[in-house]
Amino acid sequence: MSEILVGVSTSSYAQTNREPLDVLIGAGVKVVKNPFGRRLTEDEAATFLADKHGLIAGLEPLNQRVISSAPHLKAIARVGIGMSNIDMKFADKRGIRVSNTPDGPTNAVAELTAGAAIALGRGLVSANSHLHAGEWVKAIGSGLDGRSVLFVGYGRIGRRTAELMSPFGIRVFVVDPVLEQGDLAAGETLVTLDEGLKQADVVSLHASGEEVILGPEQFDIMKRGALLLNSARGELVDENSLLQALDDGVLKGAWFDAFWREPYAGPLLGRNDVILTPHLGTYSEQCRLSMELSAAKNLLNDLGLSA
Repeated sequence: MSEILVGVSTSSYAQTNREPLDVLIGAGVKVVKNPFGRRLTEDEAATFLADKHGLIAGLEPLNQRVISSAPHLKAIARVGIGMSNIDMKFADKRGIRVSNTPDGPTNAVAELTAGAAIALGRGLVSANSHLHAGEWVKAIGSGLDGRSVLFVGYGRIGRRTAELMSPFGIRVFVVDPVLEQGDLAAGETLVTLDEGLKQADVVSLHASGEEVILGPEQFDIMKRGALLLNSARGELVDENSLLQALDDGVLKGAWFDAFWREPYAGPLLGRNDVILTPHLGTYSEQCRLSMELSAAKNLLNDLGLSA
């Protein structure tokens, strides 16, 4: 094979540590970085991939049209867990190997979720804003001690989030269609979504996919004054129903790190009962290095090269 071209579409790759980039270069490939510094559109991805043999992938659309534009493509290494942006069946049909990094994000996303639960419950963001404005406002918040927390999806990240929150004295309830009660730890309770929503003080979303889980019917039965945490997918929540639930006081507050459209510019902006972060779940130095190194090694292995 002539010169092997590897595209890196995730804009933050090797931003804080060059080691993942050096691993690729050290294997003798030519690395071409995303020229836009943001997530690629479908048209941009198709153009970017046209001459590439391998791709270090982010969340850009890798559908049939984009993959078809890359006749030399042999491997895609996703930096992260989710694969919903990749047409896996078509990639397999084309003989393209696809990998991800399921272990890397666990601690980083769980830490951020647990931190958001505390910040949201105790009103840290609004307290900070008041004090910076010269206002001494002391509002009584809600801690985690004794609270019922419903984890919707209980894979690596959901379990780790529960572990981090448990020392605060929470009661753990779990919704996960692939689990049975015997799969849970002592003190954890498997429930249906309806059962969990009726008693949860905090609802933390960790499910995969893009199907709506929380819509008008679910908000109607939710315990009044609950908090909602979403580090998974914006599509899991119906946005209009969410706004109504906030306006009606069904939800006391919410935190979103994943959105329906990114960069997000929707109606949640400016609300003082919602904390918004720009998809920062995996953005810790430790997490990025772990995922990026794993993706580099996965890609080289799938291209038949040595790291």
